Amino acid sequence: MSAALELAQSLIRCPSVTPADAGALDVLQKALEARGFDCKRKVFDGDGSDAIDNLYARLGTKGRNFCFAGHTDVVPAGDTNAWTVDPFGGEVIDGRLFGRGAVDMKTGIACFVGGVDAFLAAHPDFDESISFLITGDEEADAINGTVKLVEWCDQEGEKFDCCLVGEPTNPKYLGEMMKVGRRGSVTGWLTVFGAQGHVAYPHLADNPVPRMIRTLDALNSRELDQGTDHFQPSNLEITTVDAGNAATNVVPAKISAAFNIRFNDQHTGADLKKWIEETCTEHAGAHELKVEISGEAFLSNPGKLANLIADASEKVTGKRPEMSTTGGTSDARFIQKYTEVAEFGLVGQSMHKVDEHAMVDDIENLVTIYAEVLAGFFD
Repeated sequence: MSAALELAQSLIRCPSVTPADAGALDVLQKALEARGFDCKRKVFDGDGSDAIDNLYARLGTKGRNFCFAGHTDVVPAGDTNAWTVDPFGGEVIDGRLFGRGAVDMKTGIACFVGGVDAFLAAHPDFDESISFLITGDEEADAINGTVKLVEWCDQEGEKFDCCLVGEPTNPKYLGEMMKVGRRGSVTGWLTVFGAQGHVAYPHLADNPVPRMIRTLDALNSRELDQGTDHFQPSNLEITTVDAGNAATNVVPAKISAAFNIRFNDQHTGADLKKWIEETCTEHAGAHELKVEISGEAFLSNPGKLANLIADASEKVTGKRPEMSTTGGTSDARFIQKYTEVAEFGLVGQSMHKVDEHAMVDDIENLVTIYAEVLAGFFD
C-alpha cells in the first residue's frame, strides 16, 4: 500500500464535516513536517460565522514557489444506513478506496504529498520551494478559509508562482478534464408583500403572488448571453417559490422565492445584482431583496501550468484533458487573484454521494501526474 493511499485513509477517518476539523489537519501537518515542511496553522472567524482552522506549509525558503491547494472539510455523510461501508472508515475494497472525502478531496491532498515524495526522490538536490494551502471551509460558506489564508500569505510576503487545486475535475475517467476557470455565482432571495384576505373578496386583499410571478418571469425570460469560446451560456435557475399557504380560500400576505445565476466572464456580480434590483423594483411592488455574490467568473488563460498538467496527464494516462470552465465554484476563485491557477484531480462521479469512492489505480496515477507536473515546472 502506497504512502499516499495510507495518508488518504487516515484523513478520511477524521470526520471533518464543515466546520469541524476532527484532527484532519493534525494528520496532514504531521505528514508534512516529517518531510521537512514548515507548517503554520491559522484560525479565522468573524461576522458571526464559524471559526475555521487552516494550514499553510512550505518546503524551502527560496526560488520559485509551486503551491498545491485543497480542503480537508467534507459534506455530511447523510443517511449512514444507506452506505454499504462506514463513511469514515477509509476501507479499500476491490481496488476502491471508500469514504467521505475519498474523491472530494482528501485523497487529492494525499496525492499532493505522494507527488512531492516522488519528485524529491528523483530530484535530491532540489533547492526551491513547494507549498500547501489547505482550508477547512470549502464545502460551506468559504468565508474563513482560502480567501483569508491567501490574504494572510500575501501580507506575510508568501508569493506563489502558480497553484494547482486538486478538486475532482474528471467526469468519467482520469485524464478527461481539467479546469482553467469557473463561472461566477449570484444568489437572490426575494419576498413580495401583500395583504391577506378572503379569495371571494379580492378588493379587500392584495395578492402578492401575481407580482412574484411577473418578477420571476422577467428575470427568467432574459437571455443573459450565448456563451463564449471558454464558457457555456450564463443561466438563471429559480430554486424555490413558497407562499406558506395551505388554504385555498385565503389570499396570502407574502410569498418568497430564491434563485441563482451561474454567469460567465461577460458579466460581473455587481452588474447582475443591479439588474436584479431594478427588475424587482419594476415588477414586485412592496418587497425585500437580498442578493449575495459568492464568486466572480474568471478564466486563467491556459499558460505554463495548464499545459504542464495536460502534458503530465497525457504521459501517464494517454489522455490529454479538455481545458474546461464547467461545474460549480471552487476556491480557485480566490487564488486566481494572486497567481496562475488550474485544477486537476480525481474522477468526480461519486463525490457527495453515498459510497463515495476513488479507484486505487487512479490514486497512484494521480501521484505520478503531480510528480511530473513538479518536474516539468522546476525543470
